[in-house]
Amino acid sequence: MGASKVALAKAPCPVARAVDVVGDQWSLLIIRDVFDGICRFGVLQRSLGLARNILTDRLRTLVAQGVLETRPASDGTAYHEYALTEKGADLFAILVALRQWGEGHLFAEGEQHSVLLDVDSGRPLPRLQPVDVEGRPVTSRNSYVRKVPEWGDEVGHRENQA
Repeated sequence: MGASKVALAKAPCPVARAVDVVGDQWSLLIIRDVFDGICRFGVLQRSLGLARNILTDRLRTLVAQGVLETRPASDGTAYHEYALTEKGADLFAILVALRQWGEGHLFAEGEQHSVLLDVDSGRPLPRLQPVDVEGRPVTSRNSYVRKVPEWGDEVGHRENQA
C-alpha cells in the first residue's frame, strides 16, 4: 500500500476516506449496476466491459470494505451474487447527485440519456439539495468545513472547503 493510499485511509477528511473506498470509476459503476439489479459477476463484466482481473479486484475491495456482500444465487445454482449492504445502500444519494450533475452538465440540450424515475409517480426525481436543520438550502457559499487542527489550520472558510 503506497503512502498516498495510507494517507487517504487515515485522513481526518470524510471526503478523502470516502474516495479511498469508492472513488475510482469502476467501483462507482459496479455499485450503480448492483443498484440496478445486476448482481452476478458475468453480467457485471458484460455490462461494464471490464477486464476480469479488474472487476475481481474491485469486487473484492468493495466486499472487504463492507459496501457489498456475497450471497448464494437467488436461483439456487452454485453461483453467488453481489448485494449491497446497508453501508452500500447509503451510497444511493451520492449516485443520484452524480447522475443529476451529469444530466445538467454533460449532455447537450435534448440529448437522450437514462432517467431515474420515482416508482409511484413515474416522474424524474427532483434535484437533490442539502438543507440545514431548518430546511434552508445549503450551498458552498453558506457553509464551510472546520478542519482538524493538526491536519489543517483552524481557519475554516472558503479556501478550506470540502
